[in-house]
Amino acid sequence: MEQINRVVGDEEKERDVGVEMKRKVRYTNLFIRLIALILSLAAAIILGLDKQTKVVPITLVSTLPPIKVLATAKYHYLSAFTYFVVANAIACSYGAVSLVLTLANKGSKNGGLAKAIIMLDLIMVAVLASAIGAAAAVGHIGHQGNKHVRWNKVCNVFGRFCNQVIVAVGVSLLGLLLFIFLVMLAVLNVHKKH
Repeated sequence: MEQINRVVGDEEKERDVGVEMKRKVRYTNLFIRLIALILSLAAAIILGLDKQTKVVPITLVSTLPPIKVLATAKYHYLSAFTYFVVANAIACSYGAVSLVLTLANKGSKNGGLAKAIIMLDLIMVAVLASAIGAAAAVGHIGHQGNKHVRWNKVCNVFGRFCNQVIVAVGVSLLGLLLFIFLVMLAVLNVHKKH
């Protein structure tokens, strides 16, 4: 009889450890989703509010003095930056929805919603990666210019604007890494079940 009680007690301890592990994974998942949401929102706001105005001298004829023109740099002047802001706003919105759905799904045995969230996490990884790549490419041209096509660098004039672009791309990259980590957690969770 003592042997049976010991076996039953061990099974209960294993079940309690399994439940505790699932709870920790769920809370970790929720925390990561919240941080990814915040980072995506921050990246969209940083670049969305980025604006710098400078007086730029333009030489029309080499024999005349340069004309001073007021020039402004805004995110929506470049489609790659607009795409970046919109992609991060979408990732932020999705992060909020997925957070609510994950909370609502915590006691459910329905795997369909969990699978849909994983698929949407993958889509967010793709969207954010493409937006970060586009913004980084345009930012690089802003810093370095391109002599082959005669594009001058602009970050020597609009330094603060370019620095905020770098910060926004970095913050968004951290959000992207968290979405990748969420996908990795889901894959590990599926692997443990099978």
